[in-house]
Parts: sequence; C-alpha cells; structure tokens
Amino acid sequence: MLPADVPLSHLGPSVLLLLQLLMPPASAFFPNIWSLLAAPGSITHQDLTEEAALNVTLQLFLEQPPPGRPPLRLEDFLGRTLLADDLFAAYFGPGSPSRRFRAALGEVSRANAAQDFLPTSKNDPDLHFDAERLGQGRTRLVEALRETVAAARGLDYTLARQRLGAALHALQDFYSHSNWVELGRQQPHPHLLWPRQELRSLAQVGDPTCSDCEELSCPGNLLNFTLLTSGYFGTHPPKPPGKCSHGGHFDQSSSQPPRGGINKDSTSPGFSPHHMLHLQAAKLALLASIQAFNLLRSRLGDSGFSRLLDITPASSLSFVLDTTGSMGEEINAAKIQARHIVEQRRGTPMEPTHYVLVPFHDPGFGPVFTTSDPDHFWQQLNEMHALGGGDEPEMCLSALELALLHTPPLSDIFVFTDASPKDAFLTNRVESLTQERRCRVTFLVTEDPSRAQGRARREVLSPLRFEPYEAVALASGGEVIFTEDQYIQDVAAIVGDSIADLVTLPLESRVVVAERPLVFRVDGLLRKVTVRIHGEVSSFWIRNPAGVSQGQEEGEGPLGHTRRFGRFWMMSMNDPPQSGTWEIQVTAKGTPRVRVQAQTSLDFLFHFGMPMEDGPHPGLYPLTQPVAGLQTQLLVEVTGLGSRGNPGGPLPHFSHVVLRGVPQGAELGQVPLEPRGPPERGLFAASLPPTLLSTLGPFSLELVGQDGAGRGLHRAAPQPCAVVPVLLELSGPPGFLAPGTTAPLSLRIASFSGPQDLYLRTSAKPSFALTSNLSRVHLEQNESAWGRLWLEVPDTAASDSMVMVTVTAKDGEASMMPPTHAFLRLLVRAPAPQDQLPAPAYSTDSVLNTSSPAFHLSTSVTQGGAWGGLLGKPWWTSFVGMLLLLSLGPW
Repeated sequence: MLPADVPLSHLGPSVLLLLQLLMPPASAFFPNIWSLLAAPGSITHQDLTEEAALNVTLQLFLEQPPPGRPPLRLEDFLGRTLLADDLFAAYFGPGSPSRRFRAALGEVSRANAAQDFLPTSKNDPDLHFDAERLGQGRTRLVEALRETVAAARGLDYTLARQRLGAALHALQDFYSHSNWVELGRQQPHPHLLWPRQELRSLAQVGDPTCSDCEELSCPGNLLNFTLLTSGYFGTHPPKPPGKCSHGGHFDQSSSQPPRGGINKDSTSPGFSPHHMLHLQAAKLALLASIQAFNLLRSRLGDSGFSRLLDITPASSLSFVLDTTGSMGEEINAAKIQARHIVEQRRGTPMEPTHYVLVPFHDPGFGPVFTTSDPDHFWQQLNEMHALGGGDEPEMCLSALELALLHTPPLSDIFVFTDASPKDAFLTNRVESLTQERRCRVTFLVTEDPSRAQGRARREVLSPLRFEPYEAVALASGGEVIFTEDQYIQDVAAIVGDSIADLVTLPLESRVVVAERPLVFRVDGLLRKVTVRIHGEVSSFWIRNPAGVSQGQEEGEGPLGHTRRFGRFWMMSMNDPPQSGTWEIQVTAKGTPRVRVQAQTSLDFLFHFGMPMEDGPHPGLYPLTQPVAGLQTQLLVEVTGLGSRGNPGGPLPHFSHVVLRGVPQGAELGQVPLEPRGPPERGLFAASLPPTLLSTLGPFSLELVGQDGAGRGLHRAAPQPCAVVPVLLELSGPPGFLAPGTTAPLSLRIASFSGPQDLYLRTSAKPSFALTSNLSRVHLEQNESAWGRLWLEVPDTAASDSMVMVTVTAKDGEASMMPPTHAFLRLLVRAPAPQDQLPAPAYSTDSVLNTSSPAFHLSTSVTQGGAWGGLLGKPWWTSFVGMLLLLSLGPW
C-alpha cells in the first residue's frame, strides 16, 4: 500500500490523475443514475464501474501510443471529467465513434445493477458481502472473475460482461457493506482478490459488533474492536444478537436490537446509517474496481481486454452465406468485399476486430467460424465454394440466428442468398434477437420475388415466401435488397459502407405517396450522405435546400453520383452536404422503399428500465423492451459530443424524443427529455406515455435537439422497439454450471395490462434436458406467476462451453400477437482447484460445429503471466500497476 506519509509530489503521474478524477463529487451504492432521485449526490454502481473502466482505458492508451499519431499526454486529462468521447478522439482521431465502447460499458453497468433486482441474486448475502459471509463472498467474487475470463477466451463477450458486472457489484459492495472504512483503512483490501490468501481478523458468530441506535444516522454504533464484519439484511439469514444490520428504509433487520445499521450505500441517512462515510467507501470501491479491470487486462492481454470492452471505433464483419450450387456469383462477391475491407482497413482504427462466418444450405447450417485475425477469416472464407443443392428453400434463419448469437452488439450482419427460408418458424425469435442484440441485418437476395423462373423447387412456393426476410430486416433496422447475379458485386459494395457507423436519417413520411415528396434534414455533422431507392422506379429527383435538383440519370450530377443496379438505385452526395431540408420525389409501380443514411459520430444509445422503489435499493431495473401497462423509463445516451465541430463552444441541446409507429411512420407522441448528470455525459431520461404502453406493436425513436449555434439536430434509432404484452424474467444460478449437475432456473411472468392466457415453451441449446413446472398460465391485470426450470448438465458437457435457454410466451395458439421471448446465457465450467491458474494463452479463432441440430447461444433479457509488463518499470509509472502488484490473485 501507499505509505500514509508519501507527499503528492512524490507520486507518479497516474496517481495524480486518479486523485484528480476522484476529487470532484460524482453523481455502492445504489444501482444507477435513477437512484439519485432518492439520494442526490450519491455515487452509484454505474458511476464506479464506468469511471474505473475509463481510467484503465486511459492507462492502456498511455502505455500503447497510437500508430501514426502522437502519443497521449497525461496532463491533457488532468482536472477534467474523463469521457469516452474525449478518449477516443484523442487516441483514434477526431470523429472516431465511441458508441460500441459505451454500449459495452452499459452492458457491464446494467448487469451490475441487475444484482439488486434479480430474484436469484438480490437477497443472496454471498453476492453482497452481507451477514458476515465475507469468506463466502470472496469465493463468489473470484469465481465470477474466473467466469469472465473463461467467457472472454471463448469469444462470448456478452456473457463475459454479464459476469463482470456481477463481480464488480460484489466487489464494490464490500466497501459499502463492511466496516473496512470504519477500521480506518485507506486502501483496498489487499487479499480480497487473492483466493490463496485467507481473510484474517474476521468477527466470529459470538462476537458482538454493534450497539443500539434509534436515529437514522448512526456514526458511533460500531463497537470498539478491530475485527472485520458486515451488516445483516432482511430476515435471511436472521440477525444474531449483538450483530450489526445493513440498515436503512428497506432493511427489516434494522428494527431488531441492536437497531440502526452500517451501510454506506448513499448520502441519505434514510437509506444509509453511515452516510457520512459514503465518499470514503466510494473512493476505495473505485480503486478496487480499477484493480479488477487490470487483473482482467493481465489475464486476457491488451487485445483480449480491448475486445471485452469494445475499445475500438470499428465494427465487426459478419457474413451468413448460402453455399448451394447456384450461389457462385454471390460467394465470389462476398469474398471480394471481405478482401477489400480487410486490405483497406488493415492497421487503421477502423479495422474490424471480430469476424463471423456462418454457411448454410439444406438441410444443414454451420459451423460458425469466429476469429479476430483477418487473415484467418479470409482463409476460411476463401475455402467456401458453391456445392450441391440447387433447390429451394434453405436453412437461412437458423444460420442467421447462429450469427446473431456470436456477433457483438451494434454490428451489421450481411446475408447472401438466392432462396427463401425453410425455417420461417424462427422469424419471431430472430426478430427478438436482432432487437436484443441491436444488430442490423441486410439481406442481399439474387431472386426477384415476382420471377416465375428460377432454381429447382420441390413444391410450389408462395410469392410471399421472402416476407420473413422483410420482417427481420424491419425489426433490425436493416433492409432486403433484391438484385441479379450481374449486379451482385456492385450491390455488395454497400457492405463496406454499412460497417462505417452509418446512421439512418428519419423521413417525415415513411411511405411514398404520389405528388408528395419525402423530406429529410441534414446538419453540419453529417458526411457521406447516400440515398437508396428500391422498386420499379420510373423516375425520381432529389432537391437540396438551395433548390438544386438531380434526377435518375446515372453518373455525376450537381448533387452527387447516381448508380443503378436493376431495381436498386443509389445516389452518393458530394461532401460536405448542404445543411437544411432536402426533398425526394419518387414515381414508381407498387410501393418503393427509400432510405437515407450518413456517417456521423453524433449518435445515441437508448435503454428502458422499470423504476424500483421497494428494495433492496431504489433504482432502475433494466428492461430489453417496454411492457404493456408497466411504468417505463426511457434512458438516452448521446455519443459523439466530444467530436462536434466546435469543441470549445456550447454543447448541443436535446429537448425531446419523437415516437413513431412502424412501418407507417405515424407520430405516436413526443416525450420531453430530462438531463441526468453533467451535460458533457449526454445522459437523459424520459417517461414513456401510458398511451404508448397500452398499444402493442413496434415503434421507432427519433432524438431532436439543436447544436451549439441553434441549428436543428435530428437522429433516428437504427432499430425499432416493440411494446410486449408481458414481462418475462428469466434468471439462473449466480455461478457457473458444473458438468453432472442439475441447475435450477427461475421464471417470473407478469401481466400489467389485462387478462392473459399464455402458453409457455422452453428449449436449451445444446439439447440438454430441460423441464419446467409451468406450461400454461392465466394472468389477470397486475398479476404474476412464478415457475421453476431444471436444466440437466450432462457429465460429458465441455468445460468453458456456453448454454442458451429460451422461454417463449404466446397468447393462445391462434393469436396473431407475436410471442415474447426471454434468453439466458449460462457458462458450463468444471470447478478448478483453488491453486490452479488458467492457461495464459487463448485462441483468437473459434469454430463451433453447429450443423443441425444447432448449437445456439443467447443473452438474458432480464437483467449476462501475472507480473508481465511491470517488472523492469519504476512502480510509479503505473499506479494501477502498483495496485495490481498488491492484490493480484491466481484466478
């Protein structure tokens, strides 16, 4: 530890940086920013998690100067709020998007907060260091970190982030729930992350720890002793005589002598009897969280750690390829585009960091190939050839589902096929997965749905057979592009454009109507604006704010370059595009589709949450989708504020969100935004209107505001949302699944909008035995039902493999209402001896043999060389490195 008498002038630059960042009050600890309504000025689990991740990311950037750019200077960040946008702009260059990094941090933070809400974790004292179960809590904490490493090495970063969030919650709770701070400790516990080291000086069962306190604030209720203890919460386990309570409004044990409590979760005496020590506990929890992040960095290496937190502006590259005999041109087009992307972006910040390839045909699909090595990806892709088959339909959606489960969130997936899906029954589940993963799916189909001639068919196929693709594309914010073999290589060029963080610009009228132009707006932060038109177009024109028009003539024009590929038109606007209102007029047979996209770093993320005010802590319970009749908050996180045109000028202001029905685009209402936290963080909250929550169906979000000069800003969310009829809450055991065991799972289903007759289906992939005590349920309004599932993990299950459990609820067999899905990822892991180190190396490639029956993974919607690099360096070059030396554990 740092000696108490070391003056600040003798500390290294990273120490000073960390102290600077800790000095300003932040806005554990309560779960997330919603909690601050109950205890203003408190530091939350969300604050601690994000602050620690930003500190370690900055440390990584300082130690690894960017290629081709000047190294970062520590002094540029002193005395400032540390922001992801600023870090990315400084390291990768101005305008580099931090959206995926912030989304990854959001996954960790929401998994952290969920520990206070999930039924399997919220009252477990081992997961919160309550009830003097300090040794058990340390064991569970270390195991959660081991699971994080195992999942990350298996390239399942979503599950890794879920387990990391759970670990950080427990770690941070130790400093708030125990008396470590009251004992006068100034540094994190040196053995908390060291499983070989016994925790010493623990209070025993018969040791009295607290005196009675009748007031809300209890500064002197701990007895004068030097043993480590923690408070009891609730009635399980019951508080023995003489022991401390957690304390606060929600703790039933605090009314039993000795009354009061010792938690430091917040600044409010009504919730935290030791509120006066909240900031000291938060400081140590932050330092400990930085330790944990650095331990993960040492285990995974810098590249693995960067992928864990998506510390890159680049997207992944995911291909789903039909490999039947008629697909030669399409496979060649995919190869050409992949090679172009790999070569063009190699060594740049925009080089993809994750590659996914899934082939399919009939009757099989898979295996899925995932890698972080572009050369391995190209080699695997180059070995694919069109063989056999030639009939229709194919197992396209099964392969797409597999790709979704292995592709990082906020990515684009490209499907190349010339056949309709044989597995259309998966449409609803794949739609739900695209929205849960926030991935955009683009289908490049070399088959005109109206064409009479084509490949061989075993049966007469419906002209509506491509509707599943249309449904998935709509749900994901993607599109279906019909083309012909002669154009496929040109049309496939959109792959490179699409993985460059395109945003879709909202059109005032979503449906093309004769004689009425479509309207969209361009602001000064947009570049590379493109207009795409699909359909049997006879004519169109585009007009800029100055009144300059350009029609469908191919080639260069006054506004940009126009190209035609059969029924697909593209116009690429000249840069910079003129700001203001633009118009598009289209004349066509049928219903053409128009999409306007552009590149920009100013974008937004959004999440939903249910306010929880009845314990154990007030906060916002994360939801994947809003639920009919349930009070729901919308959280908006604006990204790219640090890359605006005038960094020293005023920040953009965002006033409200427009809600629109999908696909027609009718306005459903507007909700005002309320800022949360410092303006530079770009966090806003809004309450969804009851009228929206009473109507089932999809809707889209459009963010409206003004830049620093008062000019309009308009952004649309890439994927629509949907109000679902019921809440499905699926949770598993807090630890891993051991081979040869039966794991109990918990299911809650709740209705808030009226009577529901529901049929429930469950499945597990791989096909482990799964039983449930709940197959049909009737719910009245504001009524819930609970069920249990039992997942049998065979002795032969591979260690460090993943299992996905799906629960589907459908309103009657004949109902037209889409089903509601819940997905839960779980890790199978053989218990390791306490003294066993994980292997230091891991493969960057993964091939899962997923041909039928498929092996699928998914994500729960209810919330999933130790000294290397430090030897030979002066310790003061890395304060977090010093913390690593102090508490590195062999997990």
